Amino acid sequence: MIEKFLLAFIPMFVAIDPIGLVAIFMGLGTSASSEHRKRQALLGLLTGLLVSIGFIFLGKAIFAALGITVADFQVAGGLILLALAVCELVGYGRVDRDTDDEFGVVPLGMPLIAGPALLTALLILIDSVGVVYTLLSLIVNLAIVALALCNADRFARLMGRQGLRGVSKIIALLLAAIAISLIRRGWQTH
Repeated sequence: MIEKFLLAFIPMFVAIDPIGLVAIFMGLGTSASSEHRKRQALLGLLTGLLVSIGFIFLGKAIFAALGITVADFQVAGGLILLALAVCELVGYGRVDRDTDDEFGVVPLGMPLIAGPALLTALLILIDSVGVVYTLLSLIVNLAIVALALCNADRFARLMGRQGLRGVSKIIALLLAAIAISLIRRGWQTH
């Protein structure tokens, strides 16, 4: 029982990356008040939960209807993640981000929380550990994300603006590596 939970929990934890998400979250809401950031975090978590649950129950049917495979989704999702990572690394679009404080649904809820890596993991985990363990692991991971986002201000004070910027760039580089990994695995499956 614990083994099945851990088999589902660990890939989801890596896919969501709650620690890296805090740095990105603080970067998204630089001009927002603490209360507004918390509202956006709640909106992002709710979006991530709903998209993930919808994907658990409808993902395979949607793929079948569209004639796509998990490998196709991995490649497409990897390309999107790669584009997001490159934009973050080079600072492209940062002006737009600072003027828009509504970031809970997009990009926080999707694609940062419920992104291609998590959605792909969900589809694979349903087959390997079952729906119950997949849902339980998803809820525990989202609770960890909620805890991390609720304490993001403390983390930001500890790290400072330059520290957060540095962590954000490192996370963007790791996100690019995850994107390349998704593309590679999707390509090899074909």
